[in-house]
Amino acid sequence: MTEQQLWRRRGVVAALGGLAAVPAFAQFRVEVTGVGTTQLPIAIAPFRGDAEAPQKIGAIIQANLERSGQFRPIDAAGTNLDETSRPDLSPWRQKGADSLAVGSVQRLADGRYDVRCRLWDVVRGQELLVHGYVVAAGDLRLAAHRLSDLIYEKLTGDKGAFATRIAYVTKGGPRYNLWVADSDGENAQSAFASNEPIISPAWSPDGQRLAYVSFESRKPVVYVHEVYSGRRRLIANFRGSNSAPAWSTDGRTLAVTLTRDGGSQLYLISAEGGEPRRLTQSGSIDTEPVYSPDGRTIFFVSDRGGAPQIYRVPAQGGDAQRVTFTGSYNISPAISPDGRWLAYISRINGNFKLQVMELASGNVATVTDTTADESPSFAPNSKLIVYATRQGGREALMTTTVDGKIKARLAGQGGDIREPDWGPFQK
Repeated sequence: MTEQQLWRRRGVVAALGGLAAVPAFAQFRVEVTGVGTTQLPIAIAPFRGDAEAPQKIGAIIQANLERSGQFRPIDAAGTNLDETSRPDLSPWRQKGADSLAVGSVQRLADGRYDVRCRLWDVVRGQELLVHGYVVAAGDLRLAAHRLSDLIYEKLTGDKGAFATRIAYVTKGGPRYNLWVADSDGENAQSAFASNEPIISPAWSPDGQRLAYVSFESRKPVVYVHEVYSGRRRLIANFRGSNSAPAWSTDGRTLAVTLTRDGGSQLYLISAEGGEPRRLTQSGSIDTEPVYSPDGRTIFFVSDRGGAPQIYRVPAQGGDAQRVTFTGSYNISPAISPDGRWLAYISRINGNFKLQVMELASGNVATVTDTTADESPSFAPNSKLIVYATRQGGREALMTTTVDGKIKARLAGQGGDIREPDWGPFQK
């Protein structure tokens, strides 16, 4: 297997420039399927004022919580509640709800919106949360995502990741796009559109930069791009190919794959550019590096055993150890931020399937029923995985819970969809 074949398994390519607030053709409709074993029943009442607001705050919150796999929605359609008074909780108790969220959205005289939310424990009759934001119309979805995060954390004890972003690549006709979108795929903005491709977009730990591989100069070259300013820096343009950038946990270093010395090997290079330091010393193809959350280890793909498998090596260099032993073709490693899980793509009977390994035990599970999965990436709270696949004859972005029980399709309206990468928590 050549490195170019590995690249092609990473999917469609794109070109990247400055972030522009342009109309996005790649808007999504969220479709949730599956049943979890321990879902919390919650009612999200329609927010007062939602009908007149540009965004339906209550519906966004409900879709977020349902997509997380942790919640089961209780029908609250047609109710007329808001956060200004204590609701009668007995009807909701009879419906089987454990919690109830109510709220309002109101347009202010200056054109901004006052968004408020209140969360009740239906069983105990206690108020759990009161919060609100005053935002511009363009930030209403962000406000809904932040309220979703607060509700999620209050009820599960885990940090929510709804207010984070994903990056992904599309190809429509001759044009390639890299998009930055909300975690549900909505509110997509084109980072750039070009006839020249890139591969392997990767978020920096601070969420301000994207590393990627561009073919503008008719060969793979690594750039680091500042998302908001549009400024970019050439990082690796050495002889041969320069590919597969991965950020260190402190954002100062990139692990990359170079062929400058003959053969594809892993190198470390400053995120500001400079002279790289070789990390692996094999006669095989070593590529697709990714750092462990503690920064001490780099996982990567190598065919040193005769077929592509996932290995790990100390980040400062040393002996590589094989990680995957199930199957004869395993690529595209992704490590959960809590360090517990390894997601990767395995070829099984000619199909490409998303696998999840518990690193401590080595136990592996196939978590999808599709056959063309690629490019897994964990949410920053380690609870969901976004990946690209083909379903129902169309390219799609999907999210799945780590156990595979709940999936959501983020169905694009146009173009082939590839290479998702889930960004970090926003500060």
